[in-house]
Parts: sequence; C-alpha cells; structure tokens
Amino acid sequence: MHKQISVVSPNKDTYKQEFVTNQLDEGQITKILSSQMRQELIDVLYTYKNSFSSYSEPFGEIRGNEVDITLNIDRPYPPVLRRTAYPEISRATKALKTYAIFNTTWCTKKSVP
Repeated sequence: MHKQISVVSPNKDTYKQEFVTNQLDEGQITKILSSQMRQELIDVLYTYKNSFSSYSEPFGEIRGNEVDITLNIDRPYPPVLRRTAYPEISRATKALKTYAIFNTTWCTKKSVP
C-alpha cells in the first residue's frame, strides 16, 4: 500500500485570521458597523496591510512623527532657563517698598506735632 501525502499550505483565511488576531486585536472597530461592513473593512485592511504595516513596524505606526526630547541639564544653561522665574515680582516688590516707605514717612511727619 502506498500512502499519498498531500502537502496542504495554509489558506488565505488562516493568514487573515492571524492578521486580525495579531494586528487588529489592540484596536477597536466601531459597533456602528454591521457584521458585513466589519468584514469588508477587515478585508480591505488585510489586502492593503503592506501600505501601512511591515514585519518590523507594527500596524498603525506612523513614520515621520517621531519626537526626540533631550533634557539639557548641563551648564551653561540655555538662555530661557537663565531668566528669573517671575521677573515682575521683583519690580512689584520694589514698587511696594517705595510706596510703603513713602506712606510711612508721610504718616509719621503728619502725626508728629
């Protein structure tokens, strides 16, 4: 007796199900869509998955919007960090002291007979 071995390659539905499980699992598809519309959306996403996804970059990652933030804590500090935090307060404090001194001297001069 001869046994015939048939090599079965996974069908497209298996790959599509893997795509849905691995890639679309974290996202949410709105409940407004009917099951047919949802399936059509999944078909379109699966068909064009190479347009927005690759093996090394996950589904939905957008290129060109990366942000590299570096905190500069080395001296000399940038000019923005060298400024006083509230420069108006020092001017306001000087004005208040001048006003207080003026009023106290005026009150003391007037109250002295």
